[in-house]
Amino acid sequence: MSKASVEGLPPLAIRAWLRYDVVRRVFERIAPRTVLEVGCGQGAIGARLAQHSEYLAVEPDDSSFAVADSRIRPVGGTVLHGVHADVPADATFDVVCAFEVLEHLEDDNQALKDWVASIRPGGHLVMSVPAFQSRFGPMDTNAGHFRRYEPQQLRAQLEAAGLVDVRTTVYGWPLGYALEAVRNRIDARKLERRDASMEDLTYASGRTFQPPNRIVGLVVAVLVRPFILLQRLRPDRGIGMVASARKPA
Repeated sequence: MSKASVEGLPPLAIRAWLRYDVVRRVFERIAPRTVLEVGCGQGAIGARLAQHSEYLAVEPDDSSFAVADSRIRPVGGTVLHGVHADVPADATFDVVCAFEVLEHLEDDNQALKDWVASIRPGGHLVMSVPAFQSRFGPMDTNAGHFRRYEPQQLRAQLEAAGLVDVRTTVYGWPLGYALEAVRNRIDARKLERRDASMEDLTYASGRTFQPPNRIVGLVVAVLVRPFILLQRLRPDRGIGMVASARKPA
């Protein structure tokens, strides 16, 4: 990862870099022409995807939408201020993606079915979720998570939604363990004095611990590079999971 490859793009947080390393390789394999991202947050990953495809995203949070629109529109993508239901019902895409979204939805099985309906026959769903329910802690509660996911559990849910060729990769070993330990301590204190709805917690999670400027973002990108390479040695261990699956043609 060179300086030139990151300095012109929105900065990513440490965990997002670990996740994006897996996501980028999945997208290189699939090479989609059209992409729909559900819940794009502040658009840091979306701005990257929009450079290589016809990209549309939806984001319900007012603040995150404003940031995402300012980042994605200049590179040719479009962001709608809303939810998946606001996407035209007859529109289908080569890839529908959702990163760190499914765990925020109470009825995750229905959400998967809704997303699959927007995938063209032969297209793909690409998504990420926090991994391993045994790791559920204050960070998850403060972020508005209903659950975390086991690889086999997520595979079964994707297959039940009508998808095939399910592939899962766990990411974040070993740096993610330290990140979550710190977040759990910080968020445990926050929860003692916070009274917020699941929706408010969900929206706030997309704005938390984001690099404040490009200089900090560049430093983060350089420092995290060795851990990106290291995590590839253990694609079955870590704190998060990226999954891809295909809709039958």
